[in-house]
Amino acid sequence: MLTPTTRLRLQEIIGRIADSRPVSLHERIYVQKFADRDASVWSWLRRAQRTRQRGEPESELDRFTGSLDLGDPCDSGGFDPGRDDLGDWFSGAPHWLRRS
Repeated sequence: MLTPTTRLRLQEIIGRIADSRPVSLHERIYVQKFADRDASVWSWLRRAQRTRQRGEPESELDRFTGSLDLGDPCDSGGFDPGRDDLGDWFSGAPHWLRRS
């Protein structure tokens, strides 16, 4: 559980990421540390990365699909069973999402 102070600091840093404003390496490590442990922070970070790349959604449909938080913010491509190993494809998932 996040303290209110920690949550506000994280949201301020993530807001700067979404707005493409400068974020130090120390701040990025700080946010990633919490994103690796907390699904909410991970979701905030993904949404910020998506907003940074695509800009603010213009239509209600874009806003709705963005709020679903689906897909990779980097759009690195989908799973190709002919080339990819399923275990390797999921290796980048946060530890709370991986199989135990």
